[in-house]
Amino acid sequence: MCGIAGLFLKDDRLAPKLGGLLAGMLGTLSDRGPDSAGFAVYGPEIPGAIKITIRAGAEVDIERLLEDLSSPTAAPLGHTARDTHVVIAVPVAQAAAVRAKLAIEPDISIVGAGRRMEIFKEVGRPDEVARRFDLAKMAGTHAIGHTRMATESAVTTAGAHPFTTGPDQCLVHNGSLSNHCSVRRDLVRRGLAFQTDNDSEVAAGYLTWKLHDGWSLAQALESSLDALDGFYTFVVGTESGFGVLRDPIACKPAVMAETDSWVAFGSEYRALVDLPGIDTAKIWEPEPAKVYQWERH
Repeated sequence: MCGIAGLFLKDDRLAPKLGGLLAGMLGTLSDRGPDSAGFAVYGPEIPGAIKITIRAGAEVDIERLLEDLSSPTAAPLGHTARDTHVVIAVPVAQAAAVRAKLAIEPDISIVGAGRRMEIFKEVGRPDEVARRFDLAKMAGTHAIGHTRMATESAVTTAGAHPFTTGPDQCLVHNGSLSNHCSVRRDLVRRGLAFQTDNDSEVAAGYLTWKLHDGWSLAQALESSLDALDGFYTFVVGTESGFGVLRDPIACKPAVMAETDSWVAFGSEYRALVDLPGIDTAKIWEPEPAKVYQWERH
């Protein structure tokens, strides 16, 4: 089942409302995926820094952790705590070392990283997850989200979407891949690492591999039509925009809308009805096996 929502703003004046608009979309789609939810928000960058989003257990002393992550000669790391997650601003030169330290910390998991991307996800009803992380107050240029009904794996935070396998890149998925195990083995041989057994993480990894090799997002998505077998709708976030792709059969529901101010995706039209200007928006069902993409310039 599952529900997907995505919103790309063309009008910067709407940036402060991004989180609130996405929260409304996810709340509407709660009945499509009441098990867990997550979202990625692309907000302002911090010059010279990488944002690393982590999930920390209740017993973790965040202040001690931040002290340990800072080298003796470096300034304290800035951070923002949101419920179980913490976004840490790490100078680019220290990013690799900080990630290595976090990887061996007990009760810590890295949720995502990028110059602009912040990812939050948890078990629970989507409207409640959005409230816990205070999504309504988040600002940015674009965001994607997911409401999950687990059908092939356990209901866990690790299994919630979005999945990310590269900087400022993430993916949400409605559907199922039949060849994800063989694709995973091939990607592992190419040096990619995975944190879960979820087929959606494999799709994210495939796109990461192609983007790392210099392919555009549109080229990577087109290539996935041959590489990934199954039924699916993908919505992909990148630092500068987002893309949409449905499989050649397109059996999963999807609707898009566009105005001069924004572009939106929803698994159902009702997820879009509260967006400003929806009454005059161009509304359509995305075609099978066709890449749709919007970028900020």
